[in-house]
Amino acid sequence: MKIALITLLLAASALSQEPPSGVTSACGPRTGSFAVNLDSSQHTQAQPEPGKALVYFIQEKGKDTFSVTTTIGIDGAWVGANKNSSYFSVSVEPGERHVCANVQSFRGHPVGLAHFTAEAGKVYYFNARAVYGEESSLYLFFGEVDSDEAEYLIAPSPLSVSTPKK
Repeated sequence: MKIALITLLLAASALSQEPPSGVTSACGPRTGSFAVNLDSSQHTQAQPEPGKALVYFIQEKGKDTFSVTTTIGIDGAWVGANKNSSYFSVSVEPGERHVCANVQSFRGHPVGLAHFTAEAGKVYYFNARAVYGEESSLYLFFGEVDSDEAEYLIAPSPLSVSTPKK
């Protein structure tokens, strides 16, 4: 009986620990959220700033999915958010980058994680696709996409302009 109790306490202790640092190093603080406006005017894709890389974050919302807002983090800081089908971009320093997509507008907060090595002068594209499944479950498919696919997804989409909520 004592062995079972000790095993149960050790297991509970292990489960209550913080996630591995690789996961938490991508997302921002738990309290981060954004107000998001969509700008449907014509937009041209930007070029990277000298000495930096440019990263586009695109979100596709399935037709059967209610309004969805996904907050994007890089290396432990929230950098912006997409609402419904939209996109935005950010400049990053060269080097290994850890990226997090966190669905804020749905219970359970699905999270997508990825990493890449940014090179100065290059453009990277990530897509977050939110789709409902059985029993009202929301699934988030998140990952890097080809530039041709990204341009196809960006063309009809509004620019996501997000500001941190206080």
